[in-house]
Order: sequence, then structure tokens, then C-alpha cells
Amino acid sequence: MTDAADLRRRTAELLAAHPPARLPPPPSTEGPAGPPPLSATTDRLDFLKARFDAGLAWVHYPEGLGGLGAPRSLQAVVDAELEAAGAPDNDPRRIGIGLGMAAPTILRYGTEEQKERYLRPLWVGEEVWCQLFSEPGAGSDLAALGTRAVREGDDWVVNGQKVWTSSAHIARWAILIARTDPDVPKHQGITYFICDMTDPGVEVRPLRQITGEAEFNEVFLTDVRIPDSRRLGGVGDGWRVAQTTLNNERVAIGGMRLPREGGMIGPVSKTWRERPGLRTHDLHQRLLKLWVEAEVARLTGERLRQQLVAGQPGPEGSGMKLAFARLNQEISGLEVELLGEEGLLYDDWTMRRPELVDFTGREAGYRYLRSKGNSIEGGTTEVLLNIVAERVLGLPAEPRTDKDVAWKDLAR
Repeated sequence: MTDAADLRRRTAELLAAHPPARLPPPPSTEGPAGPPPLSATTDRLDFLKARFDAGLAWVHYPEGLGGLGAPRSLQAVVDAELEAAGAPDNDPRRIGIGLGMAAPTILRYGTEEQKERYLRPLWVGEEVWCQLFSEPGAGSDLAALGTRAVREGDDWVVNGQKVWTSSAHIARWAILIARTDPDVPKHQGITYFICDMTDPGVEVRPLRQITGEAEFNEVFLTDVRIPDSRRLGGVGDGWRVAQTTLNNERVAIGGMRLPREGGMIGPVSKTWRERPGLRTHDLHQRLLKLWVEAEVARLTGERLRQQLVAGQPGPEGSGMKLAFARLNQEISGLEVELLGEEGLLYDDWTMRRPELVDFTGREAGYRYLRSKGNSIEGGTTEVLLNIVAERVLGLPAEPRTDKDVAWKDLAR
């Protein structure tokens, strides 16, 4: 039985066998010099691979797949030991879609060959993943998607268009859902695939946003051939598989670990403290209210993580996603008001294609504009409210006339 002491021992053995590379200490003009840099160190990628192979990547995963089959709560023991030793992480913000969405789906529905092929390069960051779900005519109503996959021998030939695809411009792999049977109701004719973004027929185009950046993309699929060996789950079972992905996406977005005054509330609180000349009574009352709500959301996120560790996830993921969007938009709006004319300034409209999304980066104008997307990405607020109403609160479902109609017969 793996316990905390055993994990500390395993972590110490990893560090001894693969000492992570460290930067030399800065030169000192006073007192004795600091310890010299380690003479024989392991570079970042090799260290991460060794950590994965030692079962210390995600300890709750099975042995051989980066884990030890240990309780999820023990991951914190490993992380603390490695952080204290100055070990590198796997840059989770850059590979968040792979970690938070692709990996749990592959673990649950993938074949043994798929798990062994994809999970290790995913976790160490060698291969970036993106998500090919939303389409121009199927965003909020995702099950109405029209991208087609037609079976030809051992391959599927895929044609269609996806949109709002984060990281597509740097991704090697994508999780993809496509319609494989138009003669059944829309939820029943979908199949889930792993798509190689380097294959012929995959075209990625940037989508420039109101911020000036193009962190999102649209992806065109023209006669893309996907081997049946890269299918996840059964043919026509893609909607059920996709629910695993979507549930994990909401948890990943809403359950980010933040310190007190982390996120959007931090910059506006800092400005309030440092520039008393900007204060008014009305702004003070609004800031206090939003500060309290942000702290409540942060603590709720902590409870969500604790429930995940205990294997008892609740509805907090959807609730946190809703709170995340609303609070970001209200807080960033307050910050622009607090700064007055200065809040209307914008530093740079240069079109960039960033690898990372920093919701709190740059200046107040950027935060205000970028937060507008928070109520759309990862599931629109309106759809999430329906999910919470029907699946969490048990309220009567909205009348739907398309649930039993073949997809080909739906009005579009």
C-alpha cells in the first residue's frame, strides 16, 4: 500500500538518480559563496520522463502510466518534495487541454495501446493537444455538429470545420468528435477520435480577437484520414465519451488553484491600495462586494479539489465555471472605472498567436476585453445554467422537439 512515507522515499530516489538542473546562485559581495551548482544534472525533459516512469507524474493513475494507483490526495506529497528540491514542472498552463481534458478521457476509454502511446508525451509536454468540438453552427448546441466521418476500410475520412480551437497552432494531437451516422438522432450518431494535426487536409487559421491576439483558431478538415485505431470508445458512442471531456473541462476551468487575491481581484485591489486618489465611496462598496465573492469562489474551488481527491466530485465544477466568468467580467469592469481615462488606454494591438493565455496579464484594458470571452469559452453561461438547473437541481427539462428526430431531418 503506497503511503506518504513511501512516496517521499520514491521522490528522494528520483532526485538522487536524476538531479534536476539548477541555476547557479547569484554572485554575492558579502559573506561566503552559496553552494555550487550540481555537477551532474538531468535536463528538464529527461527529468520529467524519469518522473513519469517512476509513477510520480499523477500518482492516482495506474502503474506504468505515470502513476502508482495511489490515492489522489497523495499527489500533494510528491509535489511538495519536488518543489522544495527546485525540480521543474511540466508547464501545465501550456498543456492544460491535454492534462485536463484529453488525458482523463484517454484513461477511461482508450485501449491499452492508446494509453501507452499518448499519456507519457502528453504529460511531459512533448506533444500539445487541442480540442476539435465546437463548430460555426454547433457551439452551444454541440450535439448538432455537422463534421462528417465516413468509414473507408480501416480509416475514417473526415470533412468539416471546427472553431474557437485553443492551441491548434502549436498542437500535435486533437480530440475530435464527428458525425458518423446522420440517420439517427443527433446525440446518437457521434463518434470520438484522436486527430493528428500534422496530417494532410488539416488547415489551421488564426481567429483574431477583440484583444488583438489570436489565441483561438478555426480548423478546416478536408478528406483527413484517421485510422480506426485512433477512435476512442465505440462507434456512435462519442457523445457519452465527450461528456467525460466536458465535465473535466469545467473542473479544469473552475477549479484552478489560486492564492488569496489571485486572479482578477489581485490587480484591482493593488491599484486601490496604492492609489488612494482614485477612490470613491461607490467604488469602495463594489470592490468590497466583489472581493468577498472572489474569496468565496476561491474557497469553493478548494472544496472542489478536495472532493476530487476523495473521489466524490460534486456540481461545483459547473458552478465554479459560472462564477469564474461573471466575476472576471465584473471585476475587470470595475478596474476600468477605477482608473478613469487611464483605463481606456491600450498598449499594443499587434496580432500575436500566444502559446499561453494569461487572463490577468498586461493592463486593465486587456483584462476587460479578454474577460468577455469567459462566458463563452468552455461552455456558454446559458448552457451551463440549463445543466445546473436540470442535472443538479432536478428542475424540469426545457421542451425539446429534436431529441428523437434524425440529424439529417433537423432544420438548419
